[in-house]
Amino acid sequence: MSKIVIHIDSLSKKYRGSQEFAVENLSLTIVQGEIFGLLGPNGAGKTTLISMLCGLITPSEGTFTIHDFSYHESPKQLKASIGVVPQDFALYPSLTAKENLCYFGSMYGLKGKMLGDKADAALASLGLAGYKDKQVGTFSGGMKRRINLLAAVLHEPAVLFLDEPTVGVDVHSKKAIMGYLLELNAQGTTIVYTSHHLQEAQEFCTRVGIIESGKLWRIGSPEALIASIPQANNLEDVFIDLTGRGFRDG
Repeated sequence: MSKIVIHIDSLSKKYRGSQEFAVENLSLTIVQGEIFGLLGPNGAGKTTLISMLCGLITPSEGTFTIHDFSYHESPKQLKASIGVVPQDFALYPSLTAKENLCYFGSMYGLKGKMLGDKADAALASLGLAGYKDKQVGTFSGGMKRRINLLAAVLHEPAVLFLDEPTVGVDVHSKKAIMGYLLELNAQGTTIVYTSHHLQEAQEFCTRVGIIESGKLWRIGSPEALIASIPQANNLEDVFIDLTGRGFRDG
């Protein structure tokens, strides 16, 4: 039986001054080795849910554990077991690629020769060895995306949270990033992923949850979700059927 890595029980978040819940009474389990896609229109609650699971904001109600660590009881252990790749670059542009990795690695207790060696190996794994001593501020968007990812996984987290990991990148960087993520997953890393690229999600995820108005509307493998909607040919058809056809970019 697969081990439950993330257990969410009746989790809710209402921001101060708001009349509506951003996330409401949401329950979910994610097991070891899954690539779980969290999909939904703008404002659906994806970022709020991920922010709670990463310990960035406090839930209004409900509980969750990651690897049996509770944010209330074991916040340091919980944060040490996860990696977070935000949509916005979490990098220091005046530092070199290797300096950025060493800085973030040191925050997780890595140090000395081990830290330097891990940074060198990570850069080489995504084709950046020749750029390790160049300032990140001079990099292309795709190169920054790769560094952003490496900074989140240098400490070998058990769970990796990804928020739009390939947004704005060229096709070569996208292929490198997705291939690297699949390698991490094959080695046992559980991945929680959000994206607006539904075709990418269909090909990448082992299971998908569609969230709208702070609630999970449907969960299943991409294949099962497509089969559940008459005339649906892909995950985009499922998404539109469940969340509506109006404009959602406001």
